[in-house]
Amino acid sequence: MFPWAVRTMTSNNSMQEWASIRFRRLLSGAADGTPPWLDIIARGDEGGLYVPTDAPWVIHRDFGTLVGGIRALLMQALHPGSLAGVADHSRYEKDPLGRLAGTIRWLTVTTFGSHSAVSGEATRVNRLHERVTGTYETGHRETRAYRAADPDLLLWVHVAFMESFLVAHEMYAATPIPQGSAASPADNYVEQWGRSVTPLGLDQTPSTRREMDDIITDLWKSGVLVSTESTTSVVGFIRRPPLPLAVRPIYRLLFDAAVVSMRPEFRAMLELTAKPRWLVVPVTRFTLRAIRAAIGPESPIEDGALNRLRRIGAL
Repeated sequence: MFPWAVRTMTSNNSMQEWASIRFRRLLSGAADGTPPWLDIIARGDEGGLYVPTDAPWVIHRDFGTLVGGIRALLMQALHPGSLAGVADHSRYEKDPLGRLAGTIRWLTVTTFGSHSAVSGEATRVNRLHERVTGTYETGHRETRAYRAADPDLLLWVHVAFMESFLVAHEMYAATPIPQGSAASPADNYVEQWGRSVTPLGLDQTPSTRREMDDIITDLWKSGVLVSTESTTSVVGFIRRPPLPLAVRPIYRLLFDAAVVSMRPEFRAMLELTAKPRWLVVPVTRFTLRAIRAAIGPESPIEDGALNRLRRIGAL
């Protein structure tokens, strides 16, 4: 190998490492870019809910989740119960990145962690949910009490999250979703990711894409989903969060990609206008690939999970 090639590779690796640390620092809140929950995922002598050939593992390791996360927040804002929980109890305005890190922690531990890690993370989330109570006004102008652990709210957050990550992956990611023994790759993801919320107390979840879509449609047609002044305020914050200046242009593209991927009726409720699909989709795909190239293929979280599975002979 020529010496100049060695220097170039070293330079590229250094640049990737720098970009990777900055990227992981933004998402995890850790000063050194190492997610505080990495050790939770890496340790232990048992398997978890998923292995690398499962649909949730494949989807959640991909950068389509950057679009899916934004989309999920927009969808969740349509339910006045989940919106009240965010507005009354969340620190999203004062510490949006801290709230983001909490959500990412649950997602990554549940996807890549051991059974013990998943159980511990569910206990942490359930304790947080105990404090999230209050009242909200339904789309029919009725005042209703809520708890974050209510099955109807857990189900809505689950399906909004799941549908968003699935749609975003299909539109913006290149990695095929494993089909397994299901009728379709999408059905496989819906069924497998349903296991993730059992430790949170939600036992009844959709097992196919059609069931998931029907739940969302039924809530819309019944008038449960509604847009209010609070919705507008939260959506405005999601559109322009106080992110570092350097990442704002990329975030604006990811936001546009999330809007394009939404059903027209929900865009209308949120008063969001989609930019041309023919432009947003390819540009977003290119940008996500560029981000991956910039930070490199290594993922400390996934590597920690893979090393654990190899250690116990599960791979």
